[in-house]
Amino acid sequence: MDSSDNKSKAANFIQRVEAAREFLLSRLPVTPEVVLILGTGLGGVAELVEEAVVLPYAEIPYFPRSTVPSHAGNLVCGRLAGRPVAVLQGRFHYYEGYSTRELTMPLRVLSRLGAGMLLTTGCAGGLNPGYAPGTLMLLRDHLNLIPDNPLRGSNNDEWGERFPDLSSAYDPELRRLARQCATGLGIDRLREGVYVAVPGPSLETPAETRYLRQCGADAVGMSVVPEVIVARHAGLRVLGLAVVANVNDPDNQQPILLDEIIRETEACAKQVQELVLALLQRL
Repeated sequence: MDSSDNKSKAANFIQRVEAAREFLLSRLPVTPEVVLILGTGLGGVAELVEEAVVLPYAEIPYFPRSTVPSHAGNLVCGRLAGRPVAVLQGRFHYYEGYSTRELTMPLRVLSRLGAGMLLTTGCAGGLNPGYAPGTLMLLRDHLNLIPDNPLRGSNNDEWGERFPDLSSAYDPELRRLARQCATGLGIDRLREGVYVAVPGPSLETPAETRYLRQCGADAVGMSVVPEVIVARHAGLRVLGLAVVANVNDPDNQQPILLDEIIRETEACAKQVQELVLALLQRL
């Protein structure tokens, strides 16, 4: 592919982002300050939004479509804990067939509306043997093993610099605030760790589990990282929270079933909701 093809693709993507932005400007009651991305089993946070405007992804120009059954596929905008928010009720994944640029397009649109913070949530498989199902993990750092980067290709300097710094991708002050909120709520299973993103959709073999542990990861999932890269490129502060739905033991690997992952994540949903609300109140 020559440089003219790259520039044409970049220009087309910019046009799609701006078209979606103009559409949302005409329909949203407030400009969102915070973007929340809700992962598997955590979509209930969107039901707490007040003065909510609910837009199915299918109604928003150029938005991708969520194909995972546990992801509702709505953009919910309104107020949460008194703050203007945009909630992505269901995310998009590389394994669904999207490029990482395509799957982060909604976040890019919301950053262009003026959002200044991303709070991303999801479920993950535990790799750290000190974790247990139901552990909440604040993301301290990440490893990107998805073979794509949403910033690949021509850079739009108006959106962010060519080589964004990720030395502190997950905001230390937001993490400190989240720890304080968790303590105040009596949440005693909050840990900080390293998240590794893999392509999916197949789950990890015992050998892969050992490898990911040796790489320094505490939990593994199939999302989050492309979103964080785009958020930091756009200048958003980032806080990541993962529910550890199961813990992989490579010496005694048990079958991992999606229904069980969803059940375990939903069991932690109330704690996640309480923590998100407390955090928004303290910002």
